[in-house]
Amino acid sequence: MEHNIKLNQKSLTEISKRISCPTYDRSQLKTGIVHIGIGGFHRAHEAYYTDQLLHNTAITEWGICGVALLPSDTNIYNTLKAQDGLYTLMVKEFDGSLTKRVIGSITEILFAPANPIEVIQKMASPEVKIVTLTITEGGYNYNEATKSFDKENPAILHDIAHPSAPKTVFGYLTQALKLRKENGSKGFTIQSCDNIQGNGDMTKTMLLSYVQMVEPSLVAWIEEHVSFPNSMVDRITPATSPNDIERLQTEAGIDDAWPVVCEPFKQWVIEDDFVNGRPLWEAVGAQFVEDVVPYEKMKLSLLNAGHTVLGVLGALSGYATIDEAVHDTQISTFLKHYMDTEVTPTLADLEGVDLEAYKASLLQRFGNVNIKDQIDRICSESSAKIPIFVLPTVTSNLESNRSIDFAAFLMAAWAIYSLGKDDNGDDLIIKDAIATTLHDKAVVASNGNPTAFLEIESVFGQLKTSERFVAAYTSAYQNITKLGTEKSVLNLNNNNLNTI
Repeated sequence: MEHNIKLNQKSLTEISKRISCPTYDRSQLKTGIVHIGIGGFHRAHEAYYTDQLLHNTAITEWGICGVALLPSDTNIYNTLKAQDGLYTLMVKEFDGSLTKRVIGSITEILFAPANPIEVIQKMASPEVKIVTLTITEGGYNYNEATKSFDKENPAILHDIAHPSAPKTVFGYLTQALKLRKENGSKGFTIQSCDNIQGNGDMTKTMLLSYVQMVEPSLVAWIEEHVSFPNSMVDRITPATSPNDIERLQTEAGIDDAWPVVCEPFKQWVIEDDFVNGRPLWEAVGAQFVEDVVPYEKMKLSLLNAGHTVLGVLGALSGYATIDEAVHDTQISTFLKHYMDTEVTPTLADLEGVDLEAYKASLLQRFGNVNIKDQIDRICSESSAKIPIFVLPTVTSNLESNRSIDFAAFLMAAWAIYSLGKDDNGDDLIIKDAIATTLHDKAVVASNGNPTAFLEIESVFGQLKTSERFVAAYTSAYQNITKLGTEKSVLNLNNNNLNTI
């Protein structure tokens, strides 16, 4: 390329000579959607679907306003603001090629910590009909031990004391909905796009728990005027690396400070429950259904839990990326056994889904050598992910007296992982909201009391009271400690073959 072009609205015409760009008039788009949490996944998924819809229709009311909710979102806010909301989506095909396109559906960017009132007023605007969320599993303020809203969270206490300057999504939603009610506006649909089973139900329960504390008179209005459709989302979206940015410059001559990379596969299954209109996302590949539960259970317990298996076992084995872990024959065999013997028996009512083909496709997707999904990203916030991705499978199998050996092994491996060293003695990067607690309990576990790790009730609930699980977990812990991850995985795989 003769020169690199800085990505922004002014340069789109020139960039369109190099890669696919929005052909619709972005200046004519109204903001129909406010999205909270404008990270990589949202930009590879909902914003992509919306961009494709805007290309295919003359509709102008579904522009997206992206909200950077946290102080840690400063970089993404500044980057997207400077690029007029534009970014390049780089799809890493299985053959190693890149499919590159500029996405234009995000037409506004707001930074909540700097101007919370502006965000509240934007969500209260009558033209906004949907608020979507990618706030990660930990953002829902759900306490696994109490099975309820964590009322003691310091951020929640702050929002109660400072309603016009909130820090949490619940504070923002409450104030925006209060304003809509006072203004006589319609409610809006709140749609979670996070990896939580019953994500809409969870959002509703957590929001109403907060509203009941701060604005109890608003509860009935929300019940009548706001909907919370469940959805299942899927597209592997690794963190953008400097190499990705450089490759875009080299191949296309585009200077994009924060492109998004993703796999070719994408899926979005949504319950059709929208109180104030919605985009025709089904025209670009989304699926609207009456009940999303069977689909999301399949995805969470196979894909997301599978990621956790590869992440924890891969980290202990010294691997850096998910594709490296899945190309380790014993780790991939472990994952196959886990999916076949422990997850599959818990799944039912999957009309129109070839489960064996789906599981095979997961191994292909995990093994995409062009994705290079970092294991430390997959393992981040495991304390919020494991109760959602793995423990429901464990609970079901305990109740039905089925195998729990592979899940117990995974929990034991996670306890050892939480010590912060892999099998070679190299440091592990552990990113978790309760990293200190995990490490402290892991240390106690390593000093002759393996079950100490299961005492973290916010993660494991009452799992420590199951004698069968504790026995399997303790045996696995002792094996990993004595033999190392590789040999222990091999032994468990061989034992499983002998029992088939």
